[in-house]
Amino acid sequence: MERLRGPYFLFLAFLLIPWVLLFGQTTAPPASESQPTPAMPAGESVPKTSGPAISSDAPHMSKQTHYEIIRDFETQLVYSRTAFPMGSKGLVLKDGAVTPNGLELQQALALWGPAIKPGDPAHISYVQIKNDHIRFEINGGPIRRKKWYQHIEITGANDTPLQTSGNDSTANPHGSYLDLYFDKYVPEMTAQQLRDLLFPVLDFNARNKEQAYLDTLPPKVKQAIQAHHVLVGMNSEMVLHAKGKPPKKVREKDGETEYEEWIYGDPPQDVDFVRLVGDEVVRVETMKVGGEKIVRTEKEVILDKTDKNTEAKKDEEDRPSNAPSLRRPGEDPQNVPKPTDRMSPAPPAVPPGMPTPTGDPGPGEIIPTRG
Repeated sequence: MERLRGPYFLFLAFLLIPWVLLFGQTTAPPASESQPTPAMPAGESVPKTSGPAISSDAPHMSKQTHYEIIRDFETQLVYSRTAFPMGSKGLVLKDGAVTPNGLELQQALALWGPAIKPGDPAHISYVQIKNDHIRFEINGGPIRRKKWYQHIEITGANDTPLQTSGNDSTANPHGSYLDLYFDKYVPEMTAQQLRDLLFPVLDFNARNKEQAYLDTLPPKVKQAIQAHHVLVGMNSEMVLHAKGKPPKKVREKDGETEYEEWIYGDPPQDVDFVRLVGDEVVRVETMKVGGEKIVRTEKEVILDKTDKNTEAKKDEEDRPSNAPSLRRPGEDPQNVPKPTDRMSPAPPAVPPGMPTPTGDPGPGEIIPTRG
Protein backbone atom coordinates (compact mmCIF):
# COMPACT_ATOMS: atom_id res chain seq x y z
CA MET A 1 0.00 0.00 0.00
CA GLU A 2 2.86 2.43 0.77
CA ARG A 3 4.31 1.78 -2.69
CA LEU A 4 1.02 2.87 -4.31
CA ARG A 5 0.74 6.20 -2.41
CA GLY A 6 3.42 8.00 -4.46
CA PRO A 7 1.96 7.19 -7.92
CA TYR A 8 -1.54 7.91 -6.62
CA PHE A 9 -0.66 11.50 -5.53
CA LEU A 10 1.18 12.13 -8.79
CA PHE A 11 -1.92 11.04 -10.71
CA LEU A 12 -4.15 13.46 -8.68
CA ALA A 13 -1.73 16.36 -9.26
CA PHE A 14 -1.75 15.62 -12.99
CA LEU A 15 -5.57 15.81 -13.04
CA LEU A 16 -5.71 19.11 -10.99
CA ILE A 17 -3.16 21.10 -13.09
CA PRO A 18 -5.58 21.85 -16.03
CA TRP A 19 -8.31 22.97 -13.59
CA VAL A 20 -5.90 25.33 -11.77
CA LEU A 21 -4.78 26.89 -15.05
CA LEU A 22 -8.36 27.34 -16.23
CA PHE A 23 -9.48 28.89 -12.94
CA GLY A 24 -6.54 31.34 -12.94
CA GLN A 25 -7.40 32.58 -16.44
CA THR A 26 -11.08 33.16 -15.63
CA THR A 27 -10.45 35.02 -12.36
CA ALA A 28 -7.54 37.20 -13.50
CA PRO A 29 -8.56 40.87 -14.01
CA PRO A 30 -8.39 42.30 -17.53
CA ALA A 31 -5.26 44.08 -18.55
CA SER A 32 -7.10 47.38 -18.87
CA GLU A 33 -8.41 47.16 -15.31
CA SER A 34 -5.09 46.15 -13.74
CA GLN A 35 -3.22 49.15 -15.21
CA PRO A 36 -3.55 52.40 -13.26
CA THR A 37 -5.10 55.44 -14.91
CA PRO A 38 -2.41 57.94 -15.95
CA ALA A 39 -2.50 61.15 -13.94
CA MET A 40 -3.04 64.50 -15.64
CA PRO A 41 0.21 66.44 -16.04
CA ALA A 42 0.71 69.40 -13.77
CA GLY A 43 -0.52 72.66 -15.19
CA GLU A 44 -3.07 71.06 -17.53
CA SER A 45 -6.57 72.43 -17.31
CA VAL A 46 -9.54 70.25 -16.55
CA PRO A 47 -11.82 70.29 -19.62
CA LYS A 48 -14.96 72.31 -19.07
CA THR A 49 -18.00 70.05 -19.01
CA SER A 50 -21.21 71.51 -20.32
CA GLY A 51 -24.75 70.24 -20.23
CA PRO A 52 -27.55 70.81 -22.71
CA ALA A 53 -28.70 74.40 -23.18
CA ILE A 54 -31.75 75.63 -21.33
CA SER A 55 -34.83 75.56 -23.53
CA SER A 56 -36.40 78.91 -24.38
CA ASP A 57 -39.84 77.65 -23.35
CA ALA A 58 -38.66 76.09 -20.08
CA PRO A 59 -41.19 76.47 -17.22
CA HIS A 60 -40.61 78.30 -13.97
CA MET A 61 -38.18 76.68 -11.57
CA SER A 62 -39.99 74.21 -9.36
CA LYS A 63 -39.74 74.21 -5.58
CA GLN A 64 -37.87 70.93 -5.61
CA THR A 65 -35.21 72.32 -7.97
CA HIS A 66 -35.18 75.51 -5.92
CA TYR A 67 -34.15 73.58 -2.81
CA GLU A 68 -31.66 71.42 -4.72
CA ILE A 69 -29.90 74.46 -6.20
CA ILE A 70 -29.57 76.11 -2.81
CA ARG A 71 -28.34 72.90 -1.20
CA ASP A 72 -25.84 72.28 -4.02
CA PHE A 73 -24.33 75.76 -4.36
CA GLU A 74 -24.33 77.17 -0.83
CA THR A 75 -21.01 76.75 1.03
CA GLN A 76 -19.22 75.79 -2.20
CA LEU A 77 -15.62 76.88 -2.70
CA VAL A 78 -14.99 78.02 -6.27
CA TYR A 79 -12.42 80.20 -8.04
CA SER A 80 -13.08 83.66 -9.43
CA ARG A 81 -12.49 84.42 -13.10
CA THR A 82 -12.83 88.19 -12.70
CA ALA A 83 -12.35 90.89 -10.10
CA PHE A 84 -15.08 91.84 -7.64
CA PRO A 85 -14.93 95.44 -6.31
CA MET A 86 -15.46 96.14 -2.64
CA GLY A 87 -18.58 97.95 -1.56
CA SER A 88 -22.30 97.42 -1.81
CA LYS A 89 -22.34 97.11 -5.62
CA GLY A 90 -21.40 93.71 -7.01
CA LEU A 91 -21.44 92.23 -10.50
CA VAL A 92 -24.36 91.53 -12.83
CA LEU A 93 -24.27 88.64 -15.32
CA LYS A 94 -26.80 88.38 -18.15
CA ASP A 95 -26.49 86.52 -21.48
CA GLY A 96 -22.81 85.86 -20.78
CA ALA A 97 -21.96 89.58 -20.37
CA VAL A 98 -20.63 90.92 -17.07
CA THR A 99 -21.29 94.47 -15.89
CA PRO A 100 -19.55 96.61 -14.86
CA ASN A 101 -16.59 95.82 -17.09
CA GLY A 102 -13.72 97.53 -18.85
CA LEU A 103 -13.02 101.08 -17.75
CA GLU A 104 -16.01 101.21 -15.43
CA LEU A 105 -14.82 98.13 -13.54
CA GLN A 106 -11.26 99.49 -13.34
CA GLN A 107 -12.55 102.74 -11.86
CA ALA A 108 -14.56 100.85 -9.23
CA LEU A 109 -11.50 98.75 -8.34
CA ALA A 110 -9.32 101.85 -8.07
CA LEU A 111 -11.88 103.63 -5.92
CA TRP A 112 -12.99 100.85 -3.56
CA GLY A 113 -10.28 98.22 -4.00
CA PRO A 114 -10.71 94.59 -5.09
CA ALA A 115 -12.66 92.23 -2.85
CA ILE A 116 -11.69 89.24 -5.01
CA LYS A 117 -9.04 89.05 -7.75
CA PRO A 118 -8.98 86.69 -10.75
CA GLY A 119 -7.89 83.26 -9.57
CA ASP A 120 -8.73 83.85 -5.91
CA PRO A 121 -10.86 81.27 -4.09
CA ALA A 122 -14.42 82.46 -3.56
CA HIS A 123 -16.85 81.06 -1.01
CA ILE A 124 -20.55 81.07 -1.98
CA SER A 125 -22.05 81.88 1.39
CA TYR A 126 -25.69 82.51 0.45
CA VAL A 127 -27.99 81.79 -2.54
CA GLN A 128 -31.26 83.65 -3.01
CA ILE A 129 -33.57 82.80 -5.93
CA LYS A 130 -35.90 85.65 -6.89
CA ASN A 131 -38.39 86.12 -9.72
CA ASP A 132 -36.02 87.04 -12.58
CA HIS A 133 -32.55 86.54 -11.13
CA ILE A 134 -30.46 84.50 -8.71
CA ARG A 135 -28.17 86.23 -6.21
CA PHE A 136 -24.94 84.56 -5.10
CA GLU A 137 -23.33 86.23 -2.10
CA ILE A 138 -19.55 85.80 -2.12
CA ASN A 139 -17.40 85.68 1.04
CA GLY A 140 -20.26 86.71 3.29
CA GLY A 141 -21.83 89.23 0.91
CA PRO A 142 -21.76 93.04 1.21
CA ILE A 143 -23.98 92.99 4.33
CA ARG A 144 -23.07 90.96 7.37
CA ARG A 145 -26.03 88.86 8.40
CA LYS A 146 -26.98 88.71 12.08
CA LYS A 147 -26.80 85.58 14.16
CA TRP A 148 -29.94 84.16 15.71
CA TYR A 149 -29.03 85.45 19.16
CA GLN A 150 -28.54 89.00 17.79
CA HIS A 151 -32.29 89.17 17.06
CA ILE A 152 -33.07 88.82 20.78
CA GLU A 153 -34.06 92.11 22.42
CA ILE A 154 -33.58 92.65 26.15
CA THR A 155 -35.51 95.41 27.89
CA GLY A 156 -34.84 96.98 31.27
CA ALA A 157 -36.86 99.20 33.51
CA ASN A 158 -39.73 101.10 31.89
CA ASP A 159 -39.39 98.84 28.83
CA THR A 160 -36.13 100.55 27.81
CA PRO A 161 -34.24 98.37 25.32
CA LEU A 162 -30.73 97.43 26.38
CA GLN A 163 -27.88 97.28 23.91
CA THR A 164 -26.40 93.79 23.93
CA SER A 165 -23.68 94.29 21.34
CA GLY A 166 -21.07 97.00 21.13
CA ASN A 167 -20.88 96.91 17.32
CA ASP A 168 -24.13 97.02 15.38
CA SER A 169 -22.50 97.62 12.01
CA THR A 170 -23.77 95.24 9.35
CA ALA A 171 -21.42 96.37 6.58
CA ASN A 172 -19.02 93.76 5.24
CA PRO A 173 -16.47 95.44 2.95
CA HIS A 174 -14.67 92.17 2.26
CA GLY A 175 -17.71 90.49 0.67
CA SER A 176 -19.49 90.98 -2.62
CA TYR A 177 -22.25 89.39 -4.70
CA LEU A 178 -23.19 88.27 -8.21
CA ASP A 179 -26.66 88.64 -9.74
CA LEU A 180 -27.49 86.23 -12.58
CA TYR A 181 -30.39 87.70 -14.56
CA PHE A 182 -32.77 85.97 -16.99
CA ASP A 183 -35.03 87.45 -19.68
CA LYS A 184 -38.43 86.69 -18.11
CA TYR A 185 -38.11 84.48 -15.05
CA VAL A 186 -35.81 81.92 -13.48
CA PRO A 187 -36.39 78.78 -15.59
CA GLU A 188 -36.16 75.11 -14.71
CA MET A 189 -32.54 73.95 -14.99
CA THR A 190 -30.03 71.47 -13.68
CA ALA A 191 -27.06 72.25 -11.46
CA GLN A 192 -24.66 71.69 -14.37
CA GLN A 193 -26.57 74.11 -16.58
CA LEU A 194 -26.34 76.73 -13.85
CA ARG A 195 -22.57 76.17 -13.56
CA ASP A 196 -22.26 76.72 -17.30
CA LEU A 197 -24.09 80.04 -17.00
CA LEU A 198 -21.78 81.14 -14.18
CA PHE A 199 -18.56 80.13 -15.96
CA PRO A 200 -17.71 83.68 -17.20
CA VAL A 201 -17.39 84.71 -13.54
CA LEU A 202 -16.94 81.58 -11.39
CA ASP A 203 -14.90 78.47 -12.21
CA PHE A 204 -16.18 75.24 -10.67
CA ASN A 205 -13.62 72.98 -12.43
CA ALA A 206 -10.29 74.49 -11.41
CA ARG A 207 -8.15 72.36 -9.10
CA ASN A 208 -6.09 75.16 -7.57
CA LYS A 209 -5.58 78.93 -7.56
CA GLU A 210 -2.80 78.82 -10.15
CA GLN A 211 -4.90 76.97 -12.70
CA ALA A 212 -7.89 79.25 -12.11
CA TYR A 213 -5.72 82.33 -12.71
CA LEU A 214 -4.15 80.92 -15.88
CA ASP A 215 -7.56 80.15 -17.34
CA THR A 216 -8.45 83.86 -17.19
CA LEU A 217 -5.46 84.91 -19.34
CA PRO A 218 -5.04 85.05 -23.12
CA PRO A 219 -3.56 81.84 -24.62
CA LYS A 220 -0.24 83.51 -25.46
CA VAL A 221 0.24 84.80 -21.92
CA LYS A 222 -0.83 81.48 -20.40
CA GLN A 223 1.64 79.55 -22.53
CA ALA A 224 4.46 81.96 -21.63
CA ILE A 225 3.77 81.68 -17.89
CA GLN A 226 3.72 77.89 -18.06
CA ALA A 227 7.11 78.05 -19.82
CA HIS A 228 8.42 80.52 -17.15
CA HIS A 229 8.96 83.14 -19.87
CA VAL A 230 8.38 86.90 -19.43
CA LEU A 231 6.83 88.91 -22.26
CA VAL A 232 7.11 92.65 -22.75
CA GLY A 233 3.70 94.07 -21.85
CA MET A 234 2.96 91.74 -18.92
CA ASN A 235 2.03 93.15 -15.52
CA SER A 236 3.80 92.45 -12.25
CA GLU A 237 1.35 89.72 -11.19
CA MET A 238 1.99 87.79 -14.41
CA VAL A 239 5.74 88.06 -13.86
CA LEU A 240 5.35 86.66 -10.34
CA HIS A 241 3.39 83.69 -11.71
CA ALA A 242 5.98 83.11 -14.44
CA LYS A 243 9.26 83.58 -12.53
CA GLY A 244 8.30 83.79 -8.89
CA LYS A 245 9.40 86.39 -6.37
CA PRO A 246 12.56 88.18 -7.60
CA PRO A 247 15.68 87.56 -5.47
CA LYS A 248 16.88 91.12 -6.18
CA LYS A 249 15.13 94.42 -6.91
CA VAL A 250 16.78 97.65 -8.04
CA ARG A 251 15.08 101.03 -8.35
CA GLU A 252 16.60 103.43 -10.84
CA LYS A 253 15.70 106.50 -12.87
CA ASP A 254 16.14 106.94 -16.62
CA GLY A 255 15.78 110.66 -17.23
CA GLU A 256 12.38 111.57 -15.81
CA THR A 257 11.11 107.97 -15.84
CA GLU A 258 11.39 105.90 -12.68
CA TYR A 259 11.54 102.15 -13.09
CA GLU A 260 12.14 98.99 -11.08
CA GLU A 261 14.44 96.19 -12.21
CA TRP A 262 13.70 92.63 -11.14
CA ILE A 263 16.78 90.40 -11.37
CA TYR A 264 16.47 86.61 -11.71
CA GLY A 265 19.44 84.23 -11.65
CA ASP A 266 23.13 84.44 -10.73
CA PRO A 267 26.26 83.77 -12.82
CA PRO A 268 27.38 81.32 -14.15
CA GLN A 269 23.69 80.84 -15.06
CA ASP A 270 21.55 82.95 -17.36
CA VAL A 271 20.48 86.22 -15.70
CA ASP A 272 17.20 87.99 -16.60
CA PHE A 273 16.67 91.71 -15.95
CA VAL A 274 12.96 92.55 -16.06
CA ARG A 275 12.26 96.29 -16.13
CA LEU A 276 8.86 97.54 -14.95
CA VAL A 277 7.53 101.07 -15.31
CA GLY A 278 4.51 101.37 -13.09
CA ASP A 279 2.94 97.92 -13.37
CA GLU A 280 4.00 97.09 -16.94
CA VAL A 281 7.06 95.26 -18.26
CA VAL A 282 8.79 97.56 -20.77
CA ARG A 283 12.16 95.81 -21.21
CA VAL A 284 13.58 92.31 -20.75
CA GLU A 285 17.35 91.80 -20.90
CA THR A 286 18.90 88.32 -20.75
CA MET A 287 22.62 87.74 -20.19
CA LYS A 288 23.59 84.29 -21.46
CA VAL A 289 26.33 82.15 -19.95
CA GLY A 290 28.50 82.62 -23.05
CA GLY A 291 28.35 86.42 -22.80
CA GLU A 292 25.55 86.96 -25.34
CA LYS A 293 23.11 89.73 -24.44
CA ILE A 294 19.49 89.62 -25.65
CA VAL A 295 17.32 92.72 -25.20
CA ARG A 296 13.59 92.85 -25.96
CA THR A 297 11.70 96.14 -25.89
CA GLU A 298 8.97 95.55 -28.50
CA LYS A 299 5.59 95.00 -26.87
CA GLU A 300 4.72 91.31 -27.19
CA VAL A 301 1.33 91.33 -25.47
CA ILE A 302 -1.28 94.08 -25.12
CA LEU A 303 -3.43 94.11 -22.00
CA ASP A 304 -6.44 96.22 -21.12
CA LYS A 305 -5.51 99.03 -18.77
CA THR A 306 -7.11 102.16 -17.42
CA ASP A 307 -6.46 105.43 -19.23
CA LYS A 308 -5.97 108.11 -16.57
CA ASN A 309 -6.60 110.95 -19.01
CA THR A 310 -9.92 109.40 -19.97
CA GLU A 311 -10.84 109.05 -16.28
CA ALA A 312 -10.04 112.72 -15.58
CA LYS A 313 -12.05 113.86 -18.61
CA LYS A 314 -14.98 111.70 -17.51
CA ASP A 315 -14.85 113.17 -14.00
CA GLU A 316 -15.06 116.68 -15.48
CA GLU A 317 -18.00 115.67 -17.64
CA ASP A 318 -19.80 114.08 -14.69
CA ARG A 319 -19.36 117.21 -12.55
CA PRO A 320 -22.66 119.16 -12.42
CA SER A 321 -22.72 122.57 -14.08
CA ASN A 322 -24.21 124.21 -11.00
CA ALA A 323 -21.54 122.97 -8.62
CA PRO A 324 -20.94 125.30 -5.64
CA SER A 325 -18.15 127.84 -6.06
CA LEU A 326 -16.51 130.58 -3.98
CA ARG A 327 -16.44 132.99 -6.93
CA ARG A 328 -18.91 135.89 -7.16
CA PRO A 329 -21.69 135.71 -9.76
CA GLY A 330 -20.36 136.75 -13.18
CA GLU A 331 -16.71 136.61 -12.09
CA ASP A 332 -14.28 135.28 -14.67
CA PRO A 333 -12.49 132.22 -13.28
CA GLN A 334 -9.32 133.24 -15.13
CA ASN A 335 -9.39 136.83 -13.86
CA VAL A 336 -8.92 136.07 -10.18
CA PRO A 337 -6.16 137.78 -8.14
CA LYS A 338 -3.50 135.25 -7.31
CA PRO A 339 -0.52 135.62 -4.98
CA THR A 340 2.83 135.98 -6.75
CA ASP A 341 5.60 133.60 -5.76
CA ARG A 342 3.38 132.10 -3.09
CA MET A 343 3.36 135.43 -1.21
CA SER A 344 0.25 137.06 0.22
CA PRO A 345 -0.93 140.17 -1.66
CA ALA A 346 0.02 143.60 -0.26
CA PRO A 347 -2.39 145.03 2.36
CA PRO A 348 -4.73 147.82 1.22
CA ALA A 349 -3.50 151.41 1.49
CA VAL A 350 -4.51 153.50 4.51
CA PRO A 351 -7.11 156.20 3.63
CA PRO A 352 -5.97 159.87 3.84
CA GLY A 353 -6.29 161.41 7.27
CA MET A 354 -6.06 158.09 9.06
CA PRO A 355 -3.11 157.48 11.40
CA THR A 356 -0.75 154.80 10.23
CA PRO A 357 -0.60 151.96 12.76
CA THR A 358 2.87 151.04 13.89
CA GLY A 359 2.01 147.43 14.62
CA ASP A 360 -0.75 145.02 15.43
CA PRO A 361 -3.25 146.44 17.93
CA GLY A 362 -3.03 144.84 21.30
CA PRO A 363 -5.94 143.55 23.32
CA GLY A 364 -6.59 146.93 24.97
CA GLU A 365 -5.38 149.28 22.24
CA ILE A 366 -7.97 151.36 20.39
CA ILE A 367 -7.28 152.79 16.95
CA PRO A 368 -8.89 156.24 16.58
CA THR A 369 -11.37 156.71 13.81
CA ARG A 370 -12.56 159.77 11.97
CA GLY A 371 -15.52 161.49 13.54
